[in-house]
Amino acid sequence: MEDLTIDNVADKVAKRPLPLFNPRDPDFIRDPYPTYHRLRRQSPLLWDPAGNYWLATSYDVCSEILRDRRFGRRYEAHIENIYRRGMMDQTAFRLMAMTMLMQEPPNHARLRGLVTEAFSARRVVLMRQRIRTLVGDLLDQLVPRGTMDVIRDFAHVLPVTVICDMLGVPAEDTRLFHETTISTRMLDPVPMNESELREANAMFEEQGAYFTNLFERRRRDPEDDLITALVQVGDGGGLTDDELLANVWLLFAAGHETTRNLIGNGLLALHRNPGQLARLQLDPSLIPSAVTELLRYDSPVQFVGRTALEDTDIAGTTIAEGQVVLCLVGAANRDPAKFGEPDLLDFGRSNNRPLSFGGGIHFCLGAQLTQIEGQEAFVGILSRLPGMRLHDADEPSWQPNFAIHGLKTLMASWDPA
Repeated sequence: MEDLTIDNVADKVAKRPLPLFNPRDPDFIRDPYPTYHRLRRQSPLLWDPAGNYWLATSYDVCSEILRDRRFGRRYEAHIENIYRRGMMDQTAFRLMAMTMLMQEPPNHARLRGLVTEAFSARRVVLMRQRIRTLVGDLLDQLVPRGTMDVIRDFAHVLPVTVICDMLGVPAEDTRLFHETTISTRMLDPVPMNESELREANAMFEEQGAYFTNLFERRRRDPEDDLITALVQVGDGGGLTDDELLANVWLLFAAGHETTRNLIGNGLLALHRNPGQLARLQLDPSLIPSAVTELLRYDSPVQFVGRTALEDTDIAGTTIAEGQVVLCLVGAANRDPAKFGEPDLLDFGRSNNRPLSFGGGIHFCLGAQLTQIEGQEAFVGILSRLPGMRLHDADEPSWQPNFAIHGLKTLMASWDPA
């Protein structure tokens, strides 16, 4: 990586003013909510001169910005703000820019429209039985062992298998993805170092090689799956090769990251709140509302970025065209103006509408799928492993990321049947 000059980026960062908070601080990653409360008490909208972005800290302001079409995505400018000009030549940034996640209309509507039917409410509801079967099969393997890493052995495997099914990854290849890790550091507003960027590039290149091969297989041997449909659209001129690769990667990554962290963060929250755990065990009908509350209480996605497309007045403040706003949805979900006793886990919470899936035209396409996977996962674990114990619940190991909040590992044991 001859001309990367990440060291120059580090020098640039070192000369900036002190930030309002440090999103790389291990204490913040472990528990960001005290920091969010401190920031919100200052203002619902704060300028962070170190990051060169605004921080939206309240529910109402985050919700307004996410739905306001005067805000959108300007991914290349965002990357240049964090790093320097020329960084879009890096594989990770070049392909990320082509995903529907980073596009604006009309390209966003074109790309999202190609996959919307696969995630329609009707089709996702029909998948529930398949998800229930997968949960049962996984637990059949795990229960006799008496121990597992919840993240590696269950929370990762379940959603990876589901999204591989939807995409059309052959069953014999799905196990390859059970061992695959996704680098989400590129989503953070703090620049990656050279090693992290190389890891992100390698991830795209390795998975790109696999999916490119699978695209060719589906051209020769079409199946009733999403990849076949997207390949046919691409061959008809509806997608470039890079757009096809970028958006299949996005579906794979987004299709399991949120669910994995919902399950991991949720189980940790349950074991730290034994009263709510007992309540759920006594009344499994609370599972759907419990999943919504767990998404609010410790959101897998902690912020969503937007750029002002024109000068815009929000909350008595003018955000200039081109300025970036980090909508801190983790903070919004703990806003006491919206949620009574927000730091309390409460499965009886009424009118519970967290911002964990974003909002507006970029609202998460897989929101309903994630909720169903979470519901079936918690039903399975609570019914099959009622005496499960977490061994590192006091000091668990967290992924060192800000945008995506989730655990590295979560060891559990039980008395095998």
